[in-house]
Amino acid sequence: MKLTAHIDKESHQIQIEETGDSMVARIDDRSYQLSARLGGGGKYILINDGSVYDCFVEKIATPPESVKVHVRNRTFDTTISDPRRLSAALGPSGHTGDGTAQISSPMAGKVVRVLVEQGASVVAGDPIVVVEAMKMQNEMKSPVNGIVKELRTNEGATVNAGEVLAVIS
Repeated sequence: MKLTAHIDKESHQIQIEETGDSMVARIDDRSYQLSARLGGGGKYILINDGSVYDCFVEKIATPPESVKVHVRNRTFDTTISDPRRLSAALGPSGHTGDGTAQISSPMAGKVVRVLVEQGASVVAGDPIVVVEAMKMQNEMKSPVNGIVKELRTNEGATVNAGEVLAVIS
């Protein structure tokens, strides 16, 4: 699972691979072998290299992907977004407030496919653009029903993190 975490106004790319009772979490260019136990009520126990961390995850009403993560005596304001689902909140893509939605690249990479044409009618969840980054392909999907008003990229283009690839309204 690939995610983007916005923690205290910094963005981090996260990839999680579960293997039985443990997982490998890659955060940016660091890798951690973790065990996690759910304690109930938003409480978690994380074990990393023999160190035990008691964590409490507090949900925040808006946006729905935002939480406060309490670890030891520190609190982290965190928003998690799945680039494939294109959250309409504080993720790599979303609504602009004027009824349009922008699809942005979650990280720097190369556009390998543009799956729609400008003017095409799309429904939420339709694939729009495929971006390859770190040898993985990420399918950017429409977060809303609408018309593709702008395509700001083409196949083979190099894109930066956060660059708007398409506008839908």
